Amino acid sequence: MRYFPDGYAPILDSRETERAIKIVKDLFEKELSGALRLSRVTSPIFVPAGSGINDDLNGVERPVRFAVGNMDDRQMEIVQSLAKWKRMALADYGIGKGYGLYTDMNAIRPDDDIDAIHSIYVDQWDWEQVIDDGDRNLDYLRKVVREIYSAMKRTEFLIHETYTSLVPSLPDEITFIHSEDLLEMYPGLQPADREKEAARKYGAIFVVGIGAVLADGAPHSGRAPDYDDWSTPTGDGHVGLNGDIIVWDTVRQTSLELSSMGIRVDRQSLLNQLEIKGCQERRDLYWHRRLLAGEFPQTIGGGIGQSRLCMFLLKKAHIGEVQASVWQDEARCEAHELGFNLL
Repeated sequence: MRYFPDGYAPILDSRETERAIKIVKDLFEKELSGALRLSRVTSPIFVPAGSGINDDLNGVERPVRFAVGNMDDRQMEIVQSLAKWKRMALADYGIGKGYGLYTDMNAIRPDDDIDAIHSIYVDQWDWEQVIDDGDRNLDYLRKVVREIYSAMKRTEFLIHETYTSLVPSLPDEITFIHSEDLLEMYPGLQPADREKEAARKYGAIFVVGIGAVLADGAPHSGRAPDYDDWSTPTGDGHVGLNGDIIVWDTVRQTSLELSSMGIRVDRQSLLNQLEIKGCQERRDLYWHRRLLAGEFPQTIGGGIGQSRLCMFLLKKAHIGEVQASVWQDEARCEAHELGFNLL
């Protein structure tokens, strides 16, 4: 297995890369917070086990757990994302409609893949915005996606102004494709390959409706039942108010997911999705009881990969060039042979 494309050479050396990482993060944070009216908040790195606050992702990933000695060995979990915590924070902070929050989320996902774009250490901008009941529709989802994409475009331009050798590659517009339509376009391909072909064709896509079973009897990808709304009908036989931002990576010549996001569950869609997934017992957890009692606002939110965005904008072939984590010895050796080191 090779971890780098043939003939690959980083455009920026290690020291310049470290400077550029900070520039990307500073620029994009400002663009994102300004576009969506988000205030930065401090977030937890661990939450109480059994509270329902932690993100279950696809429902099979194991969170890292530890006991707190000075609290009678109470069990805590390292967050896997802050999808549910953010919505609770919006309610507790009393943030009004049209405004929201974002935070630096640092997580450990020990069951994640380790390869050119995956790491067991996850760093992302987790964000959440309060919306009206009437905003729970595809039009509002598309509006927010375009604002996030515009923030990425502006950041890409400003990075090019600083490092002219980093040539912009994002198209002017992002293309929206429902996962059911993507299946119809590429019926013989697996979901990841469908994304690859669509990203190659359009340059940047938003795949709508991820989590519900499609016409072929399988979902495009897994989603937990209690944060994104992936079951609400949206017309034309389609369901789902969520999706992923995926771009064409010109260095690796394949697709690259930069963000997962969506309009969040309301009371009815939560109950529906818990039933679909066969986990109705979650209704008795602390977080779920609060939502079902109407204590949380309607929201839209998601996560944007910090290292993924840096990797894409700085034209890197491996996420280990912009993130310090653990990597296979083979990957480190291959990088060393090419004249640089993984962090």
